[in-house]
Amino acid sequence: MLETYFQLKDHGTTVRIEVVAGLTTFLTMAYIVFVNPLILGDAGMDKGAVFVATCVASAIGTLVMGLYANYPLALAPGMGLNAYFTYGVVKGMHYSWEVALGAVFISGVLFMVLSVTRVREWIVDAIPQSQKMAISAGVGLFLGIIALKNAGIVVASPETFVTLGNLKAPPTLLAIGGFLLMVALDARKVPGAIIIAILVTTIAGILFGVSPFLGVASLPPPVTPTFLKLDIGGALDAGVLVIVFAFFFVDLFDNTGTLVGVAHRAGLIRKDGHIPRLLRVFVADSTATLVGSLLGTSTVTSYIESAAGVRAGGRTGLVGVVVAILFLLTLFFAPLAETVPAYATAPALLYVACLMARGLAEVNWDDLTEYAPAVVTAIAMPLTFSIANGIAFGFILYAAIKLLAGRTSEASPAVIVLGLLFLIRFVEL
Repeated sequence: MLETYFQLKDHGTTVRIEVVAGLTTFLTMAYIVFVNPLILGDAGMDKGAVFVATCVASAIGTLVMGLYANYPLALAPGMGLNAYFTYGVVKGMHYSWEVALGAVFISGVLFMVLSVTRVREWIVDAIPQSQKMAISAGVGLFLGIIALKNAGIVVASPETFVTLGNLKAPPTLLAIGGFLLMVALDARKVPGAIIIAILVTTIAGILFGVSPFLGVASLPPPVTPTFLKLDIGGALDAGVLVIVFAFFFVDLFDNTGTLVGVAHRAGLIRKDGHIPRLLRVFVADSTATLVGSLLGTSTVTSYIESAAGVRAGGRTGLVGVVVAILFLLTLFFAPLAETVPAYATAPALLYVACLMARGLAEVNWDDLTEYAPAVVTAIAMPLTFSIANGIAFGFILYAAIKLLAGRTSEASPAVIVLGLLFLIRFVEL
């Protein structure tokens, strides 16, 4: 049955290989079940409910991707998007988390409509490569400053905005040690380097009396505190439209980049550059975002960690089925997730920040009209504490610089229109 449905032989794989690949993928991305509740908990959401929403939304999204699209792609709430949800929308713009969930839902609907009508592919093609890479890197820098803050390495200062924290504080020392362990394990190609480092840091904190131990396993907590609590009416307010846009575009680039990267490594891209079953992939990740918003979590997106499973030999959607089952089994480890403190997950945020910052290397550094807007996009996100502001500044500058430099043909109509809309938004503020 598995051979027939997933076409294992045609993809040069077996059930055993797919199961091992699924386990590998899960280990590399399981840190999200610890990190996501902490980040969304800062927005005032119930951490237990978010933990359940994270596990279930990840399982459903990955299962749809595996069974419907037959791709070895795993999905979960996106890093960067969850930080923007809490620190940008709720804390920065002072919207309720219910409204923020409503914005995630609307972006999911928009995602679905544009996927089915194939407009999504047109949008991706219309955005300059330098801006795509700058947005990815900017999200990474945004995660980086949150990581340093959670670790206590940087703190607020009335004179200089931020300054160096107390590096002798036990939580800060543990966070630094956790990051070093994480990078060392990954450099040695150890599967699950991130989750291993998180758990080791947590155990060290418990042993030294820095944080309490709350248990390992129990029945899943109720999801009712966040289930169907989204405020779609509040999210339709004109002031929230830019938030919807930010969720949509970051997810758009994140999903597309992950899809291309993983599909290439898995040998799924045809010689003519066409990716088979592309529409099914888009429908799967759109469905995941919609389900996630209903359950009570930020945007669910494809994870680049899926590449670890591909390296282990995974080639079909059976990988996703294995990952989905493991996410559902994780539901019974809520006390462990609640035991993991912020200083133990800060290294994971910083690690992902380092990976995403690589996007700046893809910018054309020989063309000032390309790299100037890209740099502004990237640094504006952490310094304004808003992914949306970074995207807005980038589009405005890109369109303006190209026009003023007499290179109008290099700026697509879509970029010029978006730049004008963002400019109007800032003028009206």
